[in-house]
Amino acid sequence: MNATAPHGPRGRRLPPHGAVVVTGASSGLGRECALELESRGFQVLAGVRREEDGEKLLTEARYGRLRHALIDITDEASVRASAELVADRYGGLRGLVNNAGICVPGPLECIDGDQLRHQLDVNLVGHLSMIRAHLPLLRRSNGRIVNVTSGLGKTAVPFLGAYSVAQFAKEALSDALRRELAPSGVRVSIVAPGAILTPIWSKVSQAGERALGDAPPAVADLYRSALQAFLEGNAQLAMASRTTPEDFARTVLRALTDVRPRARYWAGADARRAALLARLLPDPLLDRRFRGITALVGAPGPVGRTPVP
Repeated sequence: MNATAPHGPRGRRLPPHGAVVVTGASSGLGRECALELESRGFQVLAGVRREEDGEKLLTEARYGRLRHALIDITDEASVRASAELVADRYGGLRGLVNNAGICVPGPLECIDGDQLRHQLDVNLVGHLSMIRAHLPLLRRSNGRIVNVTSGLGKTAVPFLGAYSVAQFAKEALSDALRRELAPSGVRVSIVAPGAILTPIWSKVSQAGERALGDAPPAVADLYRSALQAFLEGNAQLAMASRTTPEDFARTVLRALTDVRPRARYWAGADARRAALLARLLPDPLLDRRFRGITALVGAPGPVGRTPVP
C-alpha cells in the first residue's frame, strides 16, 4: 500500500503503520480485525478478557506485530492500565477500534434495569471510557477512532430493543465526538456491519432464553414462541449472509487509512439497506416490515421462523 499526501482525493490511503488498539479481540469480528491490521503493517494491541484468548491470538499472528492485553472496558482501572501500556510500549497511538460488545436480546418487558445497564455499560459507557483514556495519545498522532455499531444503529428491531438502544446511542456518541474532536485532528468514524456468522449468535440465543427465564412466567409465556422463532430466523440469516469477518476487517482498515475518512462505513449490503430504509421509509411502513416478527406474540408454542427483514 503506497503512502499518499495527507490532503489527497477521497479513496487514497495512508500507510498502515503505528499502534492500534482493538477491543473485543478474543473472537469473531475483533479477532479478525486484529489479525488483518497486523498483517497490513500496524502494531496491534489486542484487548481480550482472558489470558488464554490472548495466547491463542498470538499463535495466529504471523508478523510479530501483535500483542495482547487484558482489557475490561467497564473497569476504569483496566482502561487506565491499557492507556499506560500503550504509552510505555508504543509512545503514541494511531487508532482506537472500539469493537467490544454484547447483545442482550429479548422483549423489553423482560429486560430488567440491571440487564439494560449492563448492555449500556459494555456497548456505550465502556467505549467512552476507552476514548477518554486514550485521547491524549491520539491527539499526539492525529489518530483515528473507529466505533463499531451495527445495522441496528439506525433501525430498532423488536426483541433486540436493548441492543438497539445501545447502538443508537453509540451512533450519537460518535457524531458528537466527530464534531468535538475535529479541531484537534482526531477523526471519528463508524463501521456498521450487517449480519455476519460469528460465535456471538450462539451467545445471543442463550441470552434470549435467560431473559425469558428471568421474567415472570405469565409474561415469558406471551413472548416465548415469537422470540424463539426470531432467534432461529436471525441465526439462519447470519448463516446465509455473504458478508464475512474479513469484509468487516477490511472496512475497518479503510476507516483507519482513508486520507479523508467517512463518517460512516457499512460492511454488508444488509447494513447499508437498513440504514437506507430507516432514512427513507416513514414510521408506519417500517412498523409494517416488522409485524412478522411480533405476529406470534401470545401464541401457545414455537412455530415457523421469522428472520429480520
